[in-house]
Amino acid sequence: MHASAVAGLASRLAPLRRLLLPGLLLTLAAGGLAFASGQDILAQRLWAGATALVLSLLVCHILSSLKRGEFGLDLIAALAMGTALLFGENLAGAIVALMFTGGEALEGFAQRRAAREMSALLARVPRTAARYENGRITEVPLDALRPGDRLLVRRGEVVPVDGTVESAQAVLDQSALTGEPLPVRHARGAPVMSGSTNAGDAFDLLTRQAAADSTYAGIVRLVETAQRSRAPMVRLADRYALGFLALTLAIAGAAWAFSGDPVRLLAVLVIATPCPLILAVPVAIISGISRCAGRGVLVKEGGALERLAALRTVLIDKTGTLTGGRPRLVDIRARNGFAPGEVLRLAASLDQASAHVVAGALVEAAADRGLALGSPQQVVEEPGAGLTGRVDGRAVAVGGWDFVTAQLAPAAIDPDIATARAEWTARPGTVVVAVAVDGALAGALLLADSVREEAQAVLGALRELGVTRLILATGDEPVRAETIAAGLGFDAVLSNMTPQDKAAAVAAEHPNGPVMMIGDGVNDAPALAAADIGVAMGGGASAGGASSEAAGIVILVDRLDRLIDAMRIARRSRAIALQSVVAGIGLSTLGMIAAAFGLLAPVQGALLQEAIDVAVILNALRALR
Repeated sequence: MHASAVAGLASRLAPLRRLLLPGLLLTLAAGGLAFASGQDILAQRLWAGATALVLSLLVCHILSSLKRGEFGLDLIAALAMGTALLFGENLAGAIVALMFTGGEALEGFAQRRAAREMSALLARVPRTAARYENGRITEVPLDALRPGDRLLVRRGEVVPVDGTVESAQAVLDQSALTGEPLPVRHARGAPVMSGSTNAGDAFDLLTRQAAADSTYAGIVRLVETAQRSRAPMVRLADRYALGFLALTLAIAGAAWAFSGDPVRLLAVLVIATPCPLILAVPVAIISGISRCAGRGVLVKEGGALERLAALRTVLIDKTGTLTGGRPRLVDIRARNGFAPGEVLRLAASLDQASAHVVAGALVEAAADRGLALGSPQQVVEEPGAGLTGRVDGRAVAVGGWDFVTAQLAPAAIDPDIATARAEWTARPGTVVVAVAVDGALAGALLLADSVREEAQAVLGALRELGVTRLILATGDEPVRAETIAAGLGFDAVLSNMTPQDKAAAVAAEHPNGPVMMIGDGVNDAPALAAADIGVAMGGGASAGGASSEAAGIVILVDRLDRLIDAMRIARRSRAIALQSVVAGIGLSTLGMIAAAFGLLAPVQGALLQEAIDVAVILNALRALR
């Protein structure tokens, strides 16, 4: 039969496989009743027919796999069923058919159980959104959404697209994306991720981009990629198939040759079918991927999970990876009778009208302190410089030092603030924001991109997990790079790095063992692709970006320590998979030897092998805990 015809036949017969297990059970029972009532011929025909049906479907599947260049252990099952029919051991053949089909069903159940967290992400994808149109709310499909649309997100609904909060506040459950169990409050103007669930009152959302480009759409694409992938251990199992087949045939042939009893050959084939090697590995790997997804770490393919267990070198980008990637408020200087909190409140209130990253940082800092922001009015923004406007009836100016002080009389500029500003700007990586209220300099705010709180603990944990080289790779100048790296225990600090330089640095480390690259921006994509394992700090917003596309692992929550969780899960999953394989193959081999010496009949061997399969799958499911 032509290969394409075989593949087409296998595809058409695929729906029948779901009916095989209940059909086989009924056929075996009917045969048993016929045999008990003395109708031996009918019983033999029922058992032979059931075996022949499963064998024909299996042969189509094997030929289709061979066409794709894949060689698996299903061939042993086919040989066992064919030999049973040849020697007239129809009951043994039917039990092998039932065992093989039951093993597939059990594996399918285990994989669905293991993939629960990832499947839950796909099941939550919204299909429509409530959009304001001409004073009315209309349900529209997601692909109709455009940046700038105003949406209503009701209680319990999934946020359909990335945007900013237009109501007083929004309370969102982000656990499906980040693994964080507690709801998070977002103030007016705060960015929110699609895929979050509204855990509070209904709120208005201003869309920032099309649904196809949003965080959740990117995550869904990554999840679908992960579910289609196969782990190297699974492919490795297929490569071992030839050796195990040779061992099986050698034992079976020797049993027949030395005993002259073909039933012993059949018993050996039966107990080798199906092999735990093809059952335990995918279950353990998928269990590990599922656990990582529950911790906010999306592993796109099983190979990345397995390679996590063998890391030796880690290169880390600075901005957005080792550091937070966005400025954070670290100090406030207030003058002219203003309290520090009031300076921040007025500045953040006005900055709600700006999309600048510094403005967003001030709004976030005010929200973290529980400050009640006013509504900005008469706002005029000079891009890259600052804003002016009115808040609570007061004239407010926020922005760079030169922008704000140019609007004040020289006498209104406090010399202490000017001195503090000079000290602040001498620090690498800082931003100073001046604030004027009603023509007087009210204060200044210092923002800096600081090292993540968990960074030192993460680097220490990497050492404990066997990483021998830690390298900081950044585009910053040497002074800034060395300042950030001080005290963190890096083996090397690479500064002034271009994207090409980072990729070259990854390549240079390959002789030292498997290399991981951790980054978050478009400039990190070449290095992420060049590494054995690329890890993108998605933080939600970049889940569909170049870095996430190039990486094998995406950390959805903006926390670097989730990588350590993933590495520990990966090591445990791999160890459980290998444990299941070694135990299963060992028990199967012992069973084959016992069958070769005539200690196990074909039916007994089939039942024993089924018990082995159940045991190794249940053991592999331990990776979920």
